Amino acid sequence: MGNRAKKKTKEAAGVDDFLPLEGNNVNQVQSVPIKKQAQEKDPIFSAKKKPTVLYIGHIPHGFFEDQMRGFFSQFGAIKRLRISRNRKTGKSKHYGFIEFESPAVAEIVADCMHNYLLFEHILKVQLVPPEKIHPQLWNGSNRKFKPLKWQRIQMKHHNRERTAKEQDHLMKAILKKDAKRRKKIEAAGIEYDYPDITDGLPPVPKKIKFSDDQE
Repeated sequence: MGNRAKKKTKEAAGVDDFLPLEGNNVNQVQSVPIKKQAQEKDPIFSAKKKPTVLYIGHIPHGFFEDQMRGFFSQFGAIKRLRISRNRKTGKSKHYGFIEFESPAVAEIVADCMHNYLLFEHILKVQLVPPEKIHPQLWNGSNRKFKPLKWQRIQMKHHNRERTAKEQDHLMKAILKKDAKRRKKIEAAGIEYDYPDITDGLPPVPKKIKFSDDQE
């Protein structure tokens, strides 16, 4: 054999004897894409990748969690449902999310309900890809909202006992408004005089300082 033939046989043997750095065989490394292709062909594996979450925008007032669940459950089983609400007032922000158990049902709802007229509002329904779903999206889902009694809360806040500093600040604000009101009456050329607000108030207690001899 010549020198060229010997070099070719050595190169061929080197390829067969070559091992990757991780210690796996070449055949095992090449078989990984084949497994991925088999998983993608699997209907169960492909169904997990399909979106099942819907974004619903322009939700009309009065169409809350119970109404949405009753309306959209006619398409299929609902796994989770959430309407975005204001943290302070609890009022609806007019958009929410629904997760169906079947991705096929989610696609049907997105096709049928997008630009659907509901109570003079055109719904906006879109599929949300799984990679774009926030991990805290379903916090507070499937909970019944209890409206807060804001009138009672404001009544307690208004009738609370105020400190002397708060009363002084409140009185200054009232006198400032009264002075502006008097100026507007005079500027309009109206001769009208009404009693001062401070006439009916009790006098402010004076601070008494004691000398060292009196102590």
